[in-house]
Amino acid sequence: MATLTHHTPHTPFLSRLPLRPKPRAFSARVKMSLQESAPSLAVVGVTGAVGQEFLSVLSDRDFPYSSVKMLASKRSAGKRVAFDGREYTVEELTVESFDGVDIALFSAGGSISKEFGPRAAERGTIVVDNSSAFRMVDGVPLVIPEVNPEAMKGIKVGTGKGALIANPNCSTIICLMAVTPLHHHAKVKRMVVSTYQAASGAGAAAMEELVQQTREVLAGKPPTCNIFSQQYAFNLFSHNAPITENGYNEEEMKLVKETRKIWNDTEVKVTATCIRVPVMRAHAESVNLQFENPLDENTARELLRKAPGVYIIDDRASNTFPTPLDVSNKDDVAVGRIRRDVSQDGNFGLDIFVCGDQIRKGAALNAVQIAEMLL
Repeated sequence: MATLTHHTPHTPFLSRLPLRPKPRAFSARVKMSLQESAPSLAVVGVTGAVGQEFLSVLSDRDFPYSSVKMLASKRSAGKRVAFDGREYTVEELTVESFDGVDIALFSAGGSISKEFGPRAAERGTIVVDNSSAFRMVDGVPLVIPEVNPEAMKGIKVGTGKGALIANPNCSTIICLMAVTPLHHHAKVKRMVVSTYQAASGAGAAAMEELVQQTREVLAGKPPTCNIFSQQYAFNLFSHNAPITENGYNEEEMKLVKETRKIWNDTEVKVTATCIRVPVMRAHAESVNLQFENPLDENTARELLRKAPGVYIIDDRASNTFPTPLDVSNKDDVAVGRIRRDVSQDGNFGLDIFVCGDQIRKGAALNAVQIAEMLL
């Protein structure tokens, strides 16, 4: 197999991005993604919300492939899914599914990843896993392409060697997209994050339940609570992840641990409070930063303007700042409310507000960008 060494010309982390996203121009060009010399792909968990977004992102970015397997559980086998103008039959996931597969994108939950990820890698497949199964495993790169691409150095398609690469948690990705440029300039000593997380983080069924509950509550009916144990519509509550011994929930601890691994900095202090809010598919995060070196807000704005995959919405005069709707179905992370932290002396603290699409940059897009780096 020929090894592809180019990136698609529209890969966003390789170019300076505009302050606001430009409308996608209509393109009449012929799709060039299906190529005999390109890698063979597999999408695991293809019928789920992130699995479907994998297909959308692969198509949007003309990711080159020679073949693609659509894999899911036994109960989903036989379903038909559309991709790149063709229909495919979903196959039941087995170990043999990975024979001849170069890159596998996984989003089928941690237990499936633990069972099949290492076995796929043993067969020579490079696995990009969206679950938490391998994120904190030593030797497994935890990668945001705009932040720490060096973590996956030496892993390439065409070497015949399989590997595991972990996609960070959605909240971590969205946060660090905005904070890392500031960290590189002034070094973050302490970060306090409060998240406002959408239904999409709990999957397609949770999104459907939010819609159903909204209709029920507006009609004066009791809400159906199958995914969450309490009313979600017109309400918010502490993130539904299990609570750990230290009183933090698992979602909060992911932000703490993953930030340290991605930045390769065990000393940085991180604390988080994660909240589930009745928004459909984009997360918002309030981030308070304390720096070792001074950083004023004007310099911070300039750093963020130049940051790949980030754009600024920060108009104080019109009180216009990022919202989940601004970033829904968008690739880039929006940042605003950029201001000096008045509780700290000098220019050693900043507050920012960040929004990002949880399914796209928080999951599928990040995984596909990792896959692009393998070519």
